[in-house]
Amino acid sequence: DILVDGKLCDCDIVVNCQVGDPIPLEVKLTNWSKHSVGPFALTVIPYQDYQNGVHNYDLQDAITFVGSNTFYIDSVKPTKDSVYFGALLFLYTGDFYLNIKFHEDNCSKELPLSWLCLPSVHIRAMEPV
Repeated sequence: DILVDGKLCDCDIVVNCQVGDPIPLEVKLTNWSKHSVGPFALTVIPYQDYQNGVHNYDLQDAITFVGSNTFYIDSVKPTKDSVYFGALLFLYTGDFYLNIKFHEDNCSKELPLSWLCLPSVHIRAMEPV
């Protein structure tokens, strides 16, 4: 599950936030496999979609992370959850998306398939009212 500002996100939901306010980001992973998974890292990658097949990943002047955009995970035990917290700060208005990529440290361990198809998160940063 992915929550932005406390709201559960999926591909059909747009989360609205205000420019200049830190927005909490929570990623909850549940291991439904019969073996522990890890170690690995997950990285949150923001981008803008221009709706013509072009994605802009050069957003260091528009979005900043409070802390790091990469979470390092030792392992997730079978049938257990692991939750990771971060925060984003939007500096400009616009529609932004978040991709979450996984990086395995050990090639012999496989990540659960459901983790590889996490929804893309759509966030709309607006001026404060």
